[in-house]
Amino acid sequence: MRSLHALSAVTAAVLLSACASTSYTYSELIGERYYKTPIDTYPLIISKVDGKSALRGVVRVDPGPRSITFQGPPGGTGARGAEELTVTMDIKPCTRYYIVAQKDNRLDVDFKPKIDYEEPVAGCTPPSK
Repeated sequence: MRSLHALSAVTAAVLLSACASTSYTYSELIGERYYKTPIDTYPLIISKVDGKSALRGVVRVDPGPRSITFQGPPGGTGARGAEELTVTMDIKPCTRYYIVAQKDNRLDVDFKPKIDYEEPVAGCTPPSK
């Protein structure tokens, strides 16, 4: 019976140490405003990453250069729908990006994606250099 308990304790210790050494390297893109004060920024949709459809909400991506397609907010006149714009971003590992659409005025359809805020992703282990 004692050997069974000892074996269980050793197994648990090995599993816990394996979990602790596992590294996760990813970044997150969020199309929401972090700072609510600027009146020239708007939420946007991250529709594609490297040509593949992205899920709504928090989009997990691998670090490195990525081609990201954003769908901006519609213009205030409603004459045209929301525009899409594809840009290349160099994504840092283990970083969460809040990205917004910046427009000259609220009636414009044209926009520029802007990083509103970036922060480290909790629980993510950046690669060692």
